Amino acid sequence: MTTTSTKAGAPVEVAVLTVSDTRTSETDRSGDMIVDRLTQAGHRVADRQLCKDDFHRIRETIAAWVADPKVDFVIVTGGTGVTQRDVTPDAVRSLFTKSIPGFGELFRWLSYAEIGTSTIQSRADAGVCGDTIVFLLPGSPGACRLGMEQIILPQLNLNHKPCNLVELLPRVRHEPEPHVDA
Repeated sequence: MTTTSTKAGAPVEVAVLTVSDTRTSETDRSGDMIVDRLTQAGHRVADRQLCKDDFHRIRETIAAWVADPKVDFVIVTGGTGVTQRDVTPDAVRSLFTKSIPGFGELFRWLSYAEIGTSTIQSRADAGVCGDTIVFLLPGSPGACRLGMEQIILPQLNLNHKPCNLVELLPRVRHEPEPHVDA
């Protein structure tokens, strides 16, 4: 397992969005934790925003980041539950050009060890939007820690074997593969 102290091998640019009707920039523990883990691993935060649980605002924010060639990955926290206000997956899935179902499946499998059957309430997901990969995490700090440490950071580490999303990104973008000094 890759830890947050392991450097990424090749830093990537990540945009972070917190979706919440109740959190502010001062109380966004989940967003803070995601940013801290990313920077500790050597990645750069391209942008960070907080928005209300609003389908159109979420979609517009993600679409702008997907259109920005400087953003490699997007991590969204919040709004992945089953209540009427939880619209993050619905807003973002409409932008997916390719789904990554294994992310949500693995997240819920790992989460089951911590919270049992309550994990069925999570609609954690991931997908490719054009040439940007987007991850959707629940809003709790515990869920973000699990998703970051056990799935996302290892996949953002160019040295993670047997494969990782960073090494696939050039093929997603139809660019030459990155050169890594051994």
